[in-house]
Amino acid sequence: MSIDSNSSAKRLNLERATNFMRQFRDPDSRELKKLSANQFMEVWSHYDRDGNGYIEGTELDGFLKEFVSSANFTDISPDAVSDEMLVELKACFMEAYDDNQDGKIDIRELAQLLPMEENFLLLFRFDNPLESSVEFMKIWREYDTDGSGYIEADELKNFLRDLLKEAKKINDVSEDKLIEYTDTMLQVFDSNKDGRLQLSEMAKLLPVKENFLCRQVFKGATKLTKDDIERVFSLYDRDNNGSIENEELRGFLKDLLELVKKDYDAQDLLEFEETILQGVEYSSEGKISRKQLTMILLALAKHHQEEEPVTP
Repeated sequence: MSIDSNSSAKRLNLERATNFMRQFRDPDSRELKKLSANQFMEVWSHYDRDGNGYIEGTELDGFLKEFVSSANFTDISPDAVSDEMLVELKACFMEAYDDNQDGKIDIRELAQLLPMEENFLLLFRFDNPLESSVEFMKIWREYDTDGSGYIEADELKNFLRDLLKEAKKINDVSEDKLIEYTDTMLQVFDSNKDGRLQLSEMAKLLPVKENFLCRQVFKGATKLTKDDIERVFSLYDRDNNGSIENEELRGFLKDLLELVKKDYDAQDLLEFEETILQGVEYSSEGKISRKQLTMILLALAKHHQEEEPVTP
């Protein structure tokens, strides 16, 4: 191929890339059209070029330039968005959509920005995060029906079906559409691409309102009080029987594990449970008391204090 034809091909590819968002806008009104689950996935994959689960840095700059320029009736280049305009645009955009204020866009934040099929949008559970990881572990146990330690495609489909039933929308969704939603959710949340969801991947699909253990008081910033410990105990002792056990214990350990490990599966949680509980006088009945919880929380605060850099 000649140098000229190489340049033409590159130019053509660049034009296609720079106009990626135009295909999703109405040609008359220039408003964004409602995206199907597959189209949403196309947009996500196009801009999350490194596949790390975020649109950030130059990816975010590219998305914002293309998003804005695609709204014009004339086919202007994204480069028409000046650097000054981009800085201002990014500040406004991140204030509106970067919910966790981490300076990048994750898939849930993009889903709030783009108009999508209402039923597919429901599956992101924006307005209904779980109260705690105890609830998460109960749901995990319910849908990991074969006890494999993973949520496989058929189990995920059952979970999504039940979510739509809960929202009284299941009659609006055909079996084919449910399969499409399941495939899309797997593409979105299955980070290691093994065709199933491990614990940490399912935790992104089904978020908890807050990991209580991330609060500053557990990082050694302030002295841990009896009230702090009582609050944590009440959070995990959901049945108020005076001990943390079963899914309550798994939920507590999941929150604890998330402080040290981003990607984890059921086996990691099991090994972590053995390690943590060896350090306290653990009952063979599979329960921990207030005293044992106190020992774990004090060790956690001490660990964070030791990790803090000493200021000269």
